[in-house]
Amino acid sequence: MAVDLSKLAVRRSITLDELSGKIVAIDAYNVLYQFLATIRQQDGTLLMDSEGNVTSHLSGLFYRTIDMVTHGIRPIYVFDGLPSVLKKKALEARLKRREEAYSAWQDAVRRGDMGLARTKAQASTAVNKEIVGSAKELLRLMGVYIVNAPSEGEAQASEMCRKGVVDVVGSQDYDTLLLGAPLIARNMTISGRRKLPGKDVYIEVRPELIDLRETLEKLQISQQQLVWIGLMLGTDFNDGINGIGPVGALKIARSAKSLSDIEAVVRTKYKSEFEIDPGEITEMFERPEVDEIRKEDVNSGLELKPDMRGIIEFMCSRRGFSEGRIVKYAQRLVSLRGEARQRGMGAWIG
Repeated sequence: MAVDLSKLAVRRSITLDELSGKIVAIDAYNVLYQFLATIRQQDGTLLMDSEGNVTSHLSGLFYRTIDMVTHGIRPIYVFDGLPSVLKKKALEARLKRREEAYSAWQDAVRRGDMGLARTKAQASTAVNKEIVGSAKELLRLMGVYIVNAPSEGEAQASEMCRKGVVDVVGSQDYDTLLLGAPLIARNMTISGRRKLPGKDVYIEVRPELIDLRETLEKLQISQQQLVWIGLMLGTDFNDGINGIGPVGALKIARSAKSLSDIEAVVRTKYKSEFEIDPGEITEMFERPEVDEIRKEDVNSGLELKPDMRGIIEFMCSRRGFSEGRIVKYAQRLVSLRGEARQRGMGAWIG
């Protein structure tokens, strides 16, 4: 699970237009999970082509990416590489939860409980090699720059933002704050009217921007102390400490002078222990495995051209999407690129 810093982070609602001209490094796996979880049929079944290939993620990637470009955003997608040893343990735990959710989903369908079925189906969401491969193929045809991270995609995106290679990281996960991303845009690909899981209630989801510097100043803590808070609440690599919430974690972190102090409080006051060496987890956030991506690489990638024929062949001939709708949006994408070149910007949208 990702750390929940929603009650502590400084965030403000924005419009996509406010990100116009910004280069946004999007955590690809993060958005793939979003699309696979939300773009489903009433009983929770994923959208598929005539041969049984999943297409939910392709629909999300295609339309949402073009929507971002329409608003002047310059998106690039950062994909995960090989998971770290710690991440493998987390993935094993997730796999078990997904298997349990899948069984519950099938049982709900048999009982005719479509509300529960959809909720459990979303919890069973998994990204496999075929989904990743087809996503990369579509993005390349769209002329979207792809970065393949050596390990965690969000770590690579955060490093690129920290170095000024990109302007913003696009991710739902607050772990990007622990990784030092200066600016994080949330809800970029899920904004709009959304139904709450298991309830007949709809809410309006708006994009929001989180500022790391403002967050640290408001909380009166250092980046290191923010990581300690994450350890206590639970991150992608460890479960949190039972009984410690955001306010309690902040109080403990503020008074601690070292990680040993945190462990002592957890041990004495909460009669608990971190199930994984917190020093290892801290190392993952402070010194993640990333590649050096140059500004020139990104600028060159942003000049890639969309392949109109390739998009239509892939989405319509091979994946069964409606040609009329795909052609309409593909033409919009090509037009936007043409307008940018006419202005002499040499980028997607300047």
